Amino acid sequence: MKKRIVDLVVISDIHLGTYGCQAKELLHYLNSIKPKTLILNGDIIDIWQFRKRYFPKSHLKVIKKIISFASKGTEVIYITGNHDEMLRKFSDTQIGDFKLVNKLVLELDGKKAWFFHGDVFDVSIQSAKWLAKLGGWGYDMLILLNQGINWFLASMGKEKFSLSKKIKNSVKKAVKYVNDFEEIAAELAIENNYQYVVCGHIHQPQMREHTTKNGSCFYLNSGDWIENLTSLEYHNQEWKLVYYQQEQLEVFVEPVEELENLLSIPENIITDITSFLK
Repeated sequence: MKKRIVDLVVISDIHLGTYGCQAKELLHYLNSIKPKTLILNGDIIDIWQFRKRYFPKSHLKVIKKIISFASKGTEVIYITGNHDEMLRKFSDTQIGDFKLVNKLVLELDGKKAWFFHGDVFDVSIQSAKWLAKLGGWGYDMLILLNQGINWFLASMGKEKFSLSKKIKNSVKKAVKYVNDFEEIAAELAIENNYQYVVCGHIHQPQMREHTTKNGSCFYLNSGDWIENLTSLEYHNQEWKLVYYQQEQLEVFVEPVEELENLLSIPENIITDITSFLK
């Protein structure tokens, strides 16, 4: 089977290193595509909650897959988020086809697209980072609890459900926060003459047109790989919001020789990475 060629893929909020990360599903998706450009729009590695005792092989394989993309001609652009803000000190670093930035502007078929994570709009992060970190830990525990509940429901033949989505949708302040986030991002994009604004951060996949008296733009959010398992794809001048469904993906398996070479990253390098993140 051939990989699906895509001009541009945007993923965000993977949160590698946390219990909620759906790394196996993400790896399955990444193995099904061949993007010309891959944008990692923040919170890829969760440095806030990084624990040396918890970084499964499936999480490491995602990192190796991203490195593999960059080594085979895909332009990989890592935009920093709040959970991986430690990397912002290395902004504008470029190694081959891999680049680390804080924000990005691209021209897509004559239209300007503005990419950034979105934590700049989050008051809790700007004014009380310790509270945001505590909330991140609580969210991770909630996801872990939810996984246990869904395992039980699946064994009983019942449909899975999301505790955090139910809580968010039932709390007016959370709903208002999402709406305000989208409106602020879109209005700023219009003021700066961007036709697209692409964010992450709030774990709410979205594609919609936003119009004000000053003009209009498309607001896009790539969602996350904890609950929604979504990505944005741009191909043939069209945006698409992709929801992961394993049975619908055609997965290309790497040749054994290439896979073995990819997995043979020296242990001392892995140790250095984990020491840096600790």
